Amino acid sequence: MDGKVKEQKRHQQKHSGPKVEKKKLKRQGGSTEDDERKRNPKAFAVQSAVRMAKTFHRAQDIKAKKHHIPLVDRTPLEPPPVVIVVVGPPKVGKSTLIRCLIKNFTRQKLGDICGPVTIVSGKKRRLTFMECNNDINTMIDLAKVADLVLMLIDASFGFEMETFEFLNICQVHGFPRIMGVLTHLDSFKNNKTLRKTKKNLKHRFWTEVYQGAKLFYLSGMVYGEYQTQEVKNLGRFISVMKFRPLVWQTSHPYVLVDRMEDLTDPERLRTDPKCDRTVSLYGYLRGTYLKNKGQVHIPGVGDFQVADVNFLPDPCSLPDTQKKRALNEKERLLYAPMAGVGGVVYDKDAVYIDLPASHVKEQQEEVRPTTELVQSLIDTHATLDAKMAASKVSLFSGSATLDPADFDEQSGEKEEQVWDPNTQRKRRKVVFAEKEEGSDVSGSSDEDDESDDGDQEEQEEGEDEDNLCTFLKEARAKSETSNVREPPPVKKQKLEERKEEILVFADSEDELEMSEEEEEDGRPGDSGNCSEESDDGEEAEDDDDNGGSEDESMEDEDEAADPTVKKQSASEKEEEEEQGALRWKDGLQQKALEAFLQQQEAAPNLRKLVYGSVVEADDEAGEEEELGGLFRVSRPQNSKKFQANAFDCSRFHPDTSHNWDLEEMLNSIRDCFVTGKWAEGQDAATLLKEDEELYGDFEDLETGEVHKGQTGQHNPAEQNSENDDHDDEAEETLVKVNDDEVQKNKRIEKKRRLKERFDAEYDDGDATYFDDLKEEMQKQAELNRAEFEDVDDETRVQYEGFRPGMYVRLEIPSLPCEFVTNFDPHYPIILGGLSSGEGNIGYLQMRLKKHRWHNRILKTRDPLILSLGWRRFQTIPLYHIEDHNGRHRLLKYTPQHMHCGASIWGPVTPQGTGFLAVQSVAGTKANFRIAATGVILDLDKSVTVVKKLKLIGYPYKIFKNTCFIKGMFNTVLEVAKFEGASVRTVSGVRGQIKKALSTPPGAYRATFEDRLLMSDIVFLRSWYPVSVPQLYNPVTSLLLPVGQKDSWGGMRTLGQLKHDLGIRTKPNADSLYKPVVRAQRRFNPLHIPKELQKALPFKSKPKQQQPKGKMPRDLLRPTVIREPHEKKVAALLHALTTVHHNKRKKARTVQHTKHKEFLQQKKEQEEAKLKRHKEARKKQYRIMGQMDQKKQRSSLKGATQDN
Repeated sequence: MDGKVKEQKRHQQKHSGPKVEKKKLKRQGGSTEDDERKRNPKAFAVQSAVRMAKTFHRAQDIKAKKHHIPLVDRTPLEPPPVVIVVVGPPKVGKSTLIRCLIKNFTRQKLGDICGPVTIVSGKKRRLTFMECNNDINTMIDLAKVADLVLMLIDASFGFEMETFEFLNICQVHGFPRIMGVLTHLDSFKNNKTLRKTKKNLKHRFWTEVYQGAKLFYLSGMVYGEYQTQEVKNLGRFISVMKFRPLVWQTSHPYVLVDRMEDLTDPERLRTDPKCDRTVSLYGYLRGTYLKNKGQVHIPGVGDFQVADVNFLPDPCSLPDTQKKRALNEKERLLYAPMAGVGGVVYDKDAVYIDLPASHVKEQQEEVRPTTELVQSLIDTHATLDAKMAASKVSLFSGSATLDPADFDEQSGEKEEQVWDPNTQRKRRKVVFAEKEEGSDVSGSSDEDDESDDGDQEEQEEGEDEDNLCTFLKEARAKSETSNVREPPPVKKQKLEERKEEILVFADSEDELEMSEEEEEDGRPGDSGNCSEESDDGEEAEDDDDNGGSEDESMEDEDEAADPTVKKQSASEKEEEEEQGALRWKDGLQQKALEAFLQQQEAAPNLRKLVYGSVVEADDEAGEEEELGGLFRVSRPQNSKKFQANAFDCSRFHPDTSHNWDLEEMLNSIRDCFVTGKWAEGQDAATLLKEDEELYGDFEDLETGEVHKGQTGQHNPAEQNSENDDHDDEAEETLVKVNDDEVQKNKRIEKKRRLKERFDAEYDDGDATYFDDLKEEMQKQAELNRAEFEDVDDETRVQYEGFRPGMYVRLEIPSLPCEFVTNFDPHYPIILGGLSSGEGNIGYLQMRLKKHRWHNRILKTRDPLILSLGWRRFQTIPLYHIEDHNGRHRLLKYTPQHMHCGASIWGPVTPQGTGFLAVQSVAGTKANFRIAATGVILDLDKSVTVVKKLKLIGYPYKIFKNTCFIKGMFNTVLEVAKFEGASVRTVSGVRGQIKKALSTPPGAYRATFEDRLLMSDIVFLRSWYPVSVPQLYNPVTSLLLPVGQKDSWGGMRTLGQLKHDLGIRTKPNADSLYKPVVRAQRRFNPLHIPKELQKALPFKSKPKQQQPKGKMPRDLLRPTVIREPHEKKVAALLHALTTVHHNKRKKARTVQHTKHKEFLQQKKEQEEAKLKRHKEARKKQYRIMGQMDQKKQRSSLKGATQDN
């Protein structure tokens, strides 16, 4: 270690061996695998047919899983902006991320994120950002309209409950695309911990969303913003993402409102401030087509009828279709009315100019050019017609007499007040007239000024007629003064101005880089106006040739003025950095003046465009020759120096002194037209014929006619007699055209090869059913688009309704006044369109499951808040479960880990629509808020929910197996209704109700399987139908005051009511536990007959017998000895008994046989009866089905006639 660095051993490249041979083959284009197959075919043979079949099946399964049911593409040509919802717990960076994305796409900074923010992100895509706060109502509403969800996760803290709540909401209402974004990664100091945390969060996120879901990492913040490259990558993913259409969104029209206007009569508001309001809501229509006069639901407010729908010009329109990679500054639009962006808003019948209080105050303190135009519009007293009649506007400069006051006003120095943000005071800036005039003549980039003024002109197109006259007069005065007393243009000043303007107002990043490179090379940025710059350059060269002393003196003046220019540019850069996107509003009047001057002075040089060069004149001015008093022969070689800013030759005063009826006057000007003879040997007809032979076919762009050249009739001698100069020029142009053709053919060939390779890789030889289905859907989509393609929007709206992508204005009457007075732009307003049946209220049958993370089971008849369709409402559900016999049995509580049925009274919603349930939407609770999820099964009252009812009775007379029961019923009629019903005792003895008794009332006779005891309790199990409570209470959270919108209460449960009112539940006396006191029962000893004892084994024989004691003699019975006569009588009786028993046995056998035959006969009769009933039912059902089909056909005919 003496300071020497050990040299690493260099890698030795192998020159032989199998790897080298493989690489050589690869470079030569051969395949090593084919050679190995030929050399050793057995190694590549099928080893196991079973394994190969499994592999094939597995591949086919994976391929089939990727298939989705193809849907008809109903997206319009100009789709609505993609709704991007930014979700996350508080203080996780939602607003910061939205600001950074907006700055990435539009180069503009936004302060408070209020309401939807719509931007243009690309040539074919617009984005609408919406921030989702921690309110469960907002989360539910935005999950229904979101196309993409950016889910922010605080990596330093981990997943929070809000994230999983929103994921479950999305799963119920149709799963949009979800991207996770990890923030606060800069809080990890240890790199190993950071990697481990990223991995854990990623896999947990994949578990909830899907395997491989995209998770972005925002590593840290720089000056309060995320890193530019990371935000740019996130923006690229958003820009190219594709979206799967969701069923609910594609079948219902909906509008995410970005602007609201109250149209209520002010007089009515003054007399009754609490009256219902008429409100117009604005936004992009999404989903499907919207019909006028339809019914909509506003979540958080209620159902309303739309009074009128109109479509307006798109406030954030897509750029024109041009072949370019990036958007320019004018096309990077930002539209967020609720956030205060965009001062001028167009309506159907008015133009709204938003002037915040701070701007008005600034205007009162200082007169700034940005508000002069608006202020003049406000202070105007004359009508537009009167102003236009009084103004003297003409199309060409110098046509009207100018007022000398204009010259006095424009000459000399002007003062402009500018607010300096660094010193926090107003500074008076001196604007020099000579400098302005010099910059006007020097031909600074015309496009920049036009782009600056373009936005203002687009927003205030119909408003600046008031100052138009003044601008034109000033411009004319400027042009006159510049033509009279203007010094030669200054190159250096022009370069500096070009640098500043192009850097600030470049169209894209590429142009910014180009302008920087051009500055390093010492070249000004190309503004796109080639002819103007080249003319200026030629003039500058002429000035250098003619008078170098003037240039030297001007350069000295420029060097002297250089420090001031640098200071001025530095201050302007600081203002640009602070003002950002609002930079274009500064100095509007001055910019408009400069733009007008440039348009007047820098008229395109047609002679240069046509002939490629400008003929310059000598200093001597010759006399002009006049023909007929109408034309003057132009002598460029005799005229003075050629000027690009010369007087417009199209303006002339006609001389009425000439008599055009004379033939001499007509002959004098005959050769001045195209058809005349211009000079010796230059007849117009001959020249036109030569042009036709030279240029061949051409197309008239105005009329569309195609003129064919007569190339086949050329004389080879005439072709060879052309000039050598023309040949050289033709060869140069031909070489250029040939090069272009070669490049174009190369590109076409490359595209063709790529397409063939792609088709060979991805296209299957035989088209499957899936491909045919996709092709059919594609044809249907093209047919749908082509149906109304050539029809204007007004007519299309009448036939097909308002199509998605339109910016619409919906007028809704009878809105509650709290909607307007308590309006908060941070909460979304959604207009969900309802179909024909969805406005009705009825019974709904649902399948429901309690969420596994909710910590309490749900109780029947406890109010529950459901999110179903567009609506959020409170209702009272009845939970039930279906038994094996089809009975729907009422449940008191939901099962723990199982689905159950639920019946509610609510809005009619299509079957298969998912819903979720929460017990409360007020505030944020520590536990999981989503109580249950489920789906709609049926829309009627077909399911009868029953609950079990036990009727109890007591026996009061007991015979062997018959018993008289009392206490179960009250009247004989009740008993008659339940005759034949099965009853049971608590001990399990089954029985049946036979007949009612006359006394006591309600008593009946019943038979049982065994003898009952007086202590037995008899009960009858019956089922009682339960009616569903009719409660539908919409959640009106948007009507609550600002700051209390997350505190909607609604109906409380019985437990909450008792808790709030301090009522303690009195326990039922029978339900309390009491000490059980039972009397000791004595049972008789077990008696086993002797015959049974003989049959029992010795082990089971009773052995605990007491020894017989000696009985006294007097108690002993004497033995009876029968007489012979008595023996005979006993034997006869025994024989008679035996005969009797035998006869009874035979009669019982005969009776059993007859009963068996009777049962068989009865069974056959029952089967025949069932068969007859079945046939009758079939016949009845067939007739009912035919009647239903007939009704359906008649209803369809009526529907077509109505249409």
